[in-house]
Amino acid sequence: MKTAIVILNWNGRKMLEQYLPSVLEYLCDEATVVVADNASTDESLTFLNARYPQIQTIVLDQNYGFAEGYNRALKQVEAEYYVLLNSDVEVTPHWLSPLIAYMDSHAEVAACQPKLLSYVNKEKFEYAGASGGYLDRYGYPFCRGRLFDAVETDRGQYDDTAEVLWATGACLFIRSEDYWRVGGLDGRFFAHCEEIDLCWRLNIVGRKVVCLPESRVYHLGGGTLPKGNPMKTFLNFRNNLTMLYKCLPEDELKYVMRWRWFLDYLAAWQTLILNRNVGDFKAIYRARRAFKHWKKDFAADRASIQQARVIADNPVRKHFSLLWKYYAKGIHRYSELP
Repeated sequence: MKTAIVILNWNGRKMLEQYLPSVLEYLCDEATVVVADNASTDESLTFLNARYPQIQTIVLDQNYGFAEGYNRALKQVEAEYYVLLNSDVEVTPHWLSPLIAYMDSHAEVAACQPKLLSYVNKEKFEYAGASGGYLDRYGYPFCRGRLFDAVETDRGQYDDTAEVLWATGACLFIRSEDYWRVGGLDGRFFAHCEEIDLCWRLNIVGRKVVCLPESRVYHLGGGTLPKGNPMKTFLNFRNNLTMLYKCLPEDELKYVMRWRWFLDYLAAWQTLILNRNVGDFKAIYRARRAFKHWKKDFAADRASIQQARVIADNPVRKHFSLLWKYYAKGIHRYSELP
C-alpha cells in the first residue's frame, strides 16, 4: 500500500465513533486505515470489530504511550508513506491527495502536515500545530498561527506552502524510509515533544519538513492529557530539555542550557505566585530533576545525531527569544515576528 493512515488509540472508543467516519468517508484509493491499540481497557476493540471489521487493527500488549506505541505499530505496517493521525481529528474532502501529490514530486521533503484548525472553533487555528511549527533559540515551540497561548483566527494569512522546522504529531505525513532512517520517535519521551524531536533530527541530516495548507483538518486536542494537567507540564518540560540536549549544535549547547535552567525555574515560580498552580510548580521541578537524572542515557544519542549532521543549523530554526518578543515586545501574531 502506498499510504497507511495509522491511528493510535488508548481508551478512545468515543473518539473513534465520532471521528473515524470522516477518515473513512474521505479515504482515497491510494490509502488504507490501520488502528493501533495501546492496550485499551474500554470497549474500543469491541466497537471496531463490530462496526468496522474491514479495518486492520494492531493490538499492543501494554500502553507504550504515543511515541513507542507508534514505533511498535509502524514496524508492522508496510507502506511508502505513514500518516500518524490522532483519534480526535476530523478530516475534510480531498485532504489526503495534496499531501501525497506534493511528497511524490518533492523527494527532498521527508514530512509534511496539513493546516490544523480547531474542531471546537473552526475559524481558529489549533494549538498543536496550526500552519506549521518552529523553535526559538531556547527551544520554545510556536507555529504560524499560534504563539504560546495566543491562537489566531484563520483568515488565509498562512495559506502559502512553507518549509517549517516541525510538523504536528496530530496529523504527521512522513516517508517510512525517513521515519526509520533517524530511528523513529524517541520512545523514552512517552508523549509530548516527540514529533518536534523527530523533525529536528530529520532537519539535521538535511531533510525538509513543510506545511501544505491546501489540505486542512480539524483537531479537538487534549483528548488524553488536557491542558493544565501537571503530567502534561512534566512531560513537556522534561522532553523539551532532552530534545535540546540531543539536537543543539555544540557551540550553542552550554549557552542555551544555562538560560533554560534560569527560565524554567522562573516559569515555575511565576506559575506558583501568579497563578497559584501548585501542581505545575511541582511538575516543572520534577521535570528538571528527571532530566538531570536521565541525561547520561542520551549521551550516545547526542553523539550519533551530531556525527550525522550535514548542516550547521537549519535556517528555519529561529534565533530570537520568543519570550522576549511575546512578553516584552507584545508580539502575539506570527506575522509580526522578524
